[in-house]
Amino acid sequence: MKKRLTKSRDKVIAGVFGGIAEYFDLDKAWVRIIGAAIILFTGVGAGVILYMIAAMVMPEQDDHSDTLDGQYRKK
Repeated sequence: MKKRLTKSRDKVIAGVFGGIAEYFDLDKAWVRIIGAAIILFTGVGAGVILYMIAAMVMPEQDDHSDTLDGQYRKK
């Protein structure tokens, strides 16, 4: 199955940084810290606007998730 960039179910605000961390297989805490630092230090207005746009554009995860044996199961 092709990997998709989606919002994380493990949300702090909207799931954007968690979704990015899951997509690139990174630690969610570090991605959230770096994302917050970028928002704070590059101008609050632009960073918040970009985050809000990402939150609106990124799809939610499907109700199904892949299991190790390739079968789908309902969460």
